[in-house]
Amino acid sequence: MRTSPDGLPPGLARGLRSVYLVTGSEPLLIAEACDAIRAAARAQQYADREVHFLERGFDWNALLADAANLSLFATRRLIELRIGPTPDAEAQKSLAGLAERPPEDTVLLVSGELEYKTLKTAWVKAFEEHGVLVVAQPVERPALPTWIRDRLARHGVRIEPAAAELLADRVEGNLLAAQQEVERVALLMPGATLDAGQVAELVADSARYDVFELSAAAFSGQPERALRILAGLRGEGREPPLVLWALLNDLRGLSRVAQRLERERSLDSIFRSEQIWSNRQKPLQAALPRLSRGDIDALLLEAAAVDRMAKGSLRGDAWVALELLVARIAGVRLAA
Repeated sequence: MRTSPDGLPPGLARGLRSVYLVTGSEPLLIAEACDAIRAAARAQQYADREVHFLERGFDWNALLADAANLSLFATRRLIELRIGPTPDAEAQKSLAGLAERPPEDTVLLVSGELEYKTLKTAWVKAFEEHGVLVVAQPVERPALPTWIRDRLARHGVRIEPAAAELLADRVEGNLLAAQQEVERVALLMPGATLDAGQVAELVADSARYDVFELSAAAFSGQPERALRILAGLRGEGREPPLVLWALLNDLRGLSRVAQRLERERSLDSIFRSEQIWSNRQKPLQAALPRLSRGDIDALLLEAAAVDRMAKGSLRGDAWVALELLVARIAGVRLAA
């Protein structure tokens, strides 16, 4: 069975399953789903809990032997396995075996942020077939106001659409900050109906302005968002060289990929061999149809000029030059 974090509680109410795999790209939702499973296990007298971290050299034989003997004990157990994005072959085989033949008197909870392609592997499908696979999808910006309204409604607080949009702008890219603001607003304004003015007074600007979010927005072709993040970075006192570093890193990666695509067909293979990991692949893939080899070379030269401005060896305002560079990466055609 595959479900979402929102679909998990009704399933738990119908009965606890023996194996759960909770994954996705949103840590807050993964954590909440795991908490719900733990609470259901406690309610059904799974009194013992043990946690294992799947690292290199993990002793699967010891874990499997221990799991096989759990039924000899008087108390039920919850076994948790925290995994990385790409379990190795031995781990996949062992996990599939646990999903297909779960030990008695045990709930197995496996959690971690798996790569998207890993969701198609046989061991993940074993969890989906024999237990429950919970996939926490990111809450994208268009869906964030509704998410905020729903969360506040659980606390008995109503929020007007314009106010929800404002709150979404303030916490964009940081779902944990959004949840913290929801809880704070509910505590300060119980039972209220909030308008945009009240939200502006209540909520601090918790937007996650970091250089990686800036680069992802620019290469994804989101100029307004990218420039807003750039302004936030400047307001937080970040230095231009740090901002430029993230952009240059992805520009160079995009240049290598574009060159290889002229003679190779498999983009996935190119990403792997160039060590461009999953969190960077989607923005670069979005940029490939928009930016030609000539565009990328011109952007690299422009970035070099920004670097010289930041270091004082070339006249000009590095922040203004960064704005122009970000806009061009995002697809805005500006005069030379």
